[in-house]
Amino acid sequence: MKIVSKHPLLTGTALLIISSGALYGCKDFLTEASNPQGTLNEQTLATRNGVEGTLIGAYRTLDCTSATSSNWGCAASNWVWGNVVADDSYKGSDGTDQPPINDLEGYHWGTADAESYLDNKWRIVYEGVVRSNSTIRLLKQVVASKPGELSADDQKGIEGEALFLRAYYHFEAYRLWGNIPYYIETDTDFRKANGTAAEAITNILKDLDAAIALLPASPRNANKGRATRWTATAYKGRVQMYAGQYAAALATLNSVRNSGVYDLETSYDKVWSGFPEATNGKETIFAYQASANDGEPNGNNANYGERLNFPYSGSHFGCCGFNQPTQNLVNNFRVDANGLPRVVTDPNNWNASNANFSAAIKDPVDPRLDWTVGRDGVPYKDWGLYSTADGWVRDIANGGPYGPKKNAHEKASGAESSVGWQNTQLNSVNIHLFRYADLLLLVAEAMVETGDLNGARLIVNQIRTRAGQRAQGPGTAAANIAVPINDPSITWAVYRIGTYPSFPDATFARNAVRTERRLELAMEGQRLFDLRRWGIAAATLNAYINGVGGGAEKSPQRRLYKAGAEAFSARHAWYPIPAIQIELSRVEGEDRLTQNPGW
Repeated sequence: MKIVSKHPLLTGTALLIISSGALYGCKDFLTEASNPQGTLNEQTLATRNGVEGTLIGAYRTLDCTSATSSNWGCAASNWVWGNVVADDSYKGSDGTDQPPINDLEGYHWGTADAESYLDNKWRIVYEGVVRSNSTIRLLKQVVASKPGELSADDQKGIEGEALFLRAYYHFEAYRLWGNIPYYIETDTDFRKANGTAAEAITNILKDLDAAIALLPASPRNANKGRATRWTATAYKGRVQMYAGQYAAALATLNSVRNSGVYDLETSYDKVWSGFPEATNGKETIFAYQASANDGEPNGNNANYGERLNFPYSGSHFGCCGFNQPTQNLVNNFRVDANGLPRVVTDPNNWNASNANFSAAIKDPVDPRLDWTVGRDGVPYKDWGLYSTADGWVRDIANGGPYGPKKNAHEKASGAESSVGWQNTQLNSVNIHLFRYADLLLLVAEAMVETGDLNGARLIVNQIRTRAGQRAQGPGTAAANIAVPINDPSITWAVYRIGTYPSFPDATFARNAVRTERRLELAMEGQRLFDLRRWGIAAATLNAYINGVGGGAEKSPQRRLYKAGAEAFSARHAWYPIPAIQIELSRVEGEDRLTQNPGW
């Protein structure tokens, strides 16, 4: 069930929580032309349906909403903040469209253009915080005034979900800004000073522990998109990894593994898919529940934040050519004769090729390449052959020849929206925010850091074995979109994937696990955050631009504009807090919010 869009209070609109959360408004409900018909506030919403609807509104802010968004810095996938600013993707499109992303990609984060996107992300995450806190306040009001309105189980479940969401939104803010203000339901002054990054981690873990104690083991009301005890436990382990609490994280994450609640999909093609049978599968820990053709007249409950990230006008999708995979990322999928990543086994040469890696080149590759990247002459799911010659790329000189693929729906899936601007880009493909393969690789990472190298190897090999089950097929029918990796129908690639016979030392193991995270989670908005928490962002990203593994992104053969990028330095440890938010925090001439160092 798509809980973000089919609640009767929310069909056709997003729940807008104004200021302190005391007043609520539903855009389509309140206005017909210029005739207001009523208001929703904490008194009129003080019912079971009001509480449940307010909670649904808190989930809705996981992705962009038409009520809060002026650009795509709010996307649930963090494609700007995790992909483009790292080494997974270029902004793409052309140089003039969405210019704020140009500054973000070039690490010029202090400009007014960059701030417009940063402010958009700040507003969406704190909108989520406000909605979560409003749910908790309203719940307490209803319980006090109407004791029989909600069952004890629903009371605990609603509060647990709201606490989880509050932790989630603050964690998103932490991943960008580190030193953030932390708001709880009793706060009345919304010009709160920011605390330290360490204090943010403490508060997030506190909320997650409270949520774990309240939430049921399975989704409340059988709505699969809802947070459960295991969702919150998985997130606790993730947060502990970000904090470098490896032993504690290992215990937490292993409790999730041992629960049996989650598992890997049988093949990689089932992870990102528009087919209904693949929705909310066993690998999904938490996802934005994208919903198309649900009565919302503009398709805004679909993949709103991803709608720019499709092949251009020569393709079925028609627009807009953003978030294009980098040459560096594509080269990461090259493998050696044993099917192991060349970035691990041939560190000096894996990135030497500047060629458009089209179907004409038969160098062996990890099959995940063609579930992640659109490339010339290779079937694009079941939409035909990807073709730059036919206009599938907007500006090759600017963004290279490749296109994003995970977020695209299959033609046969029926997931495409029938309404909305450029409806061919809108679909009901859920946006993974945390999935089981990610959790397993965090376990492997924690094992390396606590000395269990063989345990880490077994997990990496488990991920790699799954990756080798199916590859992109001809896509002439739903049944052959995915085929065995040695299927005779495959003429566009040589797919090969092997497993590691040993991890000889911690340095090798660490590199293998980190490489596997990039391959498995490529283009999923995780890359910059991983590099930061590993403490290697500056070294990795400066090498990406200036030269690593035999290739440099700033070279004329790749993206010459990268030569204008600012060196990634200590101040890029956190994004700058938007200046407008600092101004809004001012009380009697004193700023409550403090800017991050270097900005």
